[in-house]
Amino acid sequence: MEKFPVISLEKVNGEERKTILEQIKDACENWGFFELVNHGIPHELLDTVERMTKEHYRKCMEQRFKELVASKGLDAVQAEVNDMDWESTFHLRHLPASNISELPDLDEEYRKVMKEFAQKLEKLAEELLDLLCENLGLEKGYLKKAFYGSKGPNFGTKVSNYPPCPKPDLIKGLRAHTDAGGIILLFQDDKVSGLQLLKDGQWIDVPPVRHSIVINLGDQLEVITNGKYKSVLHRVIAQTDGTRMSIASFYNPGSDAVIYPAPNLVEKEAEEKNQVYPKFVFEDYMKLYTTVKFQAKEPRFEAMKEVEAAVKLGSIATA
Repeated sequence: MEKFPVISLEKVNGEERKTILEQIKDACENWGFFELVNHGIPHELLDTVERMTKEHYRKCMEQRFKELVASKGLDAVQAEVNDMDWESTFHLRHLPASNISELPDLDEEYRKVMKEFAQKLEKLAEELLDLLCENLGLEKGYLKKAFYGSKGPNFGTKVSNYPPCPKPDLIKGLRAHTDAGGIILLFQDDKVSGLQLLKDGQWIDVPPVRHSIVINLGDQLEVITNGKYKSVLHRVIAQTDGTRMSIASFYNPGSDAVIYPAPNLVEKEAEEKNQVYPKFVFEDYMKLYTTVKFQAKEPRFEAMKEVEAAVKLGSIATA
């Protein structure tokens, strides 16, 4: 079986740049996922983030989760549950404006650490977008600009814990989906596994590697590359032992950013066959996504094409 791509960025600005770019290109084209080591985020910071996130869960979230499970009778389910996930989460927003100071229950030290972590991830996301530009033959900064909108990108973090589950065959940690946004950076538990992606019809484990950052591509990069890179279905399998920590940060387009395939990447043949991805405002896509997150992505793209066609017709009618 093919080996999940683990890529070191250590010498990306040196003599191994060409090799590393090739590895990233292959991972983007064939996996939609890869794992980064030597990514420049200090290990001590990652260790602190992990320790404090686990402490916060134990102190503030664990009991609430147990009460929720009991109130919904989830620990005694007999049939598959398709409308809920076995996860305990909270969300941090960093850009365009941070909400970290407004969230209750967070220690000051934890707030400070998560702010620092977000800044490092933002820098890494933008570095990666430029490496993708280089691989795609787009000018440096093209993807960052495509995401920018009028107020800059949306950047936020979903902090999740997946507690031990008595019925992992009947309830998923997180049901299968593709991510709606741009590029996703995940810091995950290195002891308790559970994340899987769908490749060639088979579910494959994303291996927990200490101090790594898992990268995956969202629907918007599929649109901008006109399908050259694809967002990939992934899910979390709940485990009977151990609580899995997952900190996923989403570097997404600004709400009013207009997303469309990069003209350089639309081949003539695709144009002739009308195999070009739609043009839309990111916020409109998100409104649709939130209602159909756990369904196939293709109908979402088709729905956006219909909106685009209606807008074109409307502008022709008023011209």
